[in-house]
Amino acid sequence: MSNTPHELAEEFPDKAALISQLKQADAHFTRLSDEYHAVNRAVHRAETNVEPVSAQAETEMRKQRAALKDEIWGILSKA
Repeated sequence: MSNTPHELAEEFPDKAALISQLKQADAHFTRLSDEYHAVNRAVHRAETNVEPVSAQAETEMRKQRAALKDEIWGILSKA
């Protein structure tokens, strides 16, 4: 698992510096980022069958990841 797709810096390459800055300065953003990272890794493990889950569970994780990404984008776009 050397390359996990959908990392925040990959999803928002033009906002990488801002992401780093917000992780240092904003506790709420840090929590969202950490939660996104954990869910994204879980989705990747499910997709690669490292930790297989049901199709429904994988779908729910993807929805959670998308909701977190939307919330993170909301913060990034206003900063």
